[in-house]
Amino acid sequence: MYKNHIKRILDILLSLCGILILSPVYLILWILVRSKLGRPALFTQERPGRKEKIFKLYKFRSMTDARDEKGQPLPDEVRLTRFGKILRSTSLDELPELFNILKGDMSLIGPRPLLVRYLPYYTKEERRRHDVRPGLTGLAQVNGRNALGWEDRFAFDLEYVDNCSFFMDLKVLGMTVGKVLKRSGTLSGADQTVADFDEYRKAQGQAQGEAAGEEV
Repeated sequence: MYKNHIKRILDILLSLCGILILSPVYLILWILVRSKLGRPALFTQERPGRKEKIFKLYKFRSMTDARDEKGQPLPDEVRLTRFGKILRSTSLDELPELFNILKGDMSLIGPRPLLVRYLPYYTKEERRRHDVRPGLTGLAQVNGRNALGWEDRFAFDLEYVDNCSFFMDLKVLGMTVGKVLKRSGTLSGADQTVADFDEYRKAQGQAQGEAAGEEV
């Protein structure tokens, strides 16, 4: 009942209230991003949502479009300006995701939406993280974020899927507010970990293949 109906009603009400209350902040950030980082002010990227339905994730951009003489984008650390770092460290770049929540692409709480290119590398068990809407924040994010390895991260995601409740969402939301206020991690950085998941899974398969060869 909660997971399928009440949770969605709460998402609509809370995201709508958040958008209305924060509308002056949206306007200020839009102007600052346009003036400091260029246009468009919004960064969009396709992500898999519930049942692996692809949607466009909205964020304020945090990097410039600087390119080399060949027209290729410069490394992220070069394009990430001081202003962009502030956006990320305060999680202000994530505010447009409230519109994703209002639309029904996401929920306030749930497993973070990862990259589309990771889809072929999930095991059947790991794919269950898509049984619920992805979240602005989640159980994995309040228990380590970037410090977590992939196996631990998916363990938290599946724990959430199996035990989703109003009280769990309330607990995760409270922990998220505390972490953001202390700036002890960011939501935007939560999309990444020690290594890209596809590269991690390829390396894992390679290691298993080498181990099998040694046994032969």
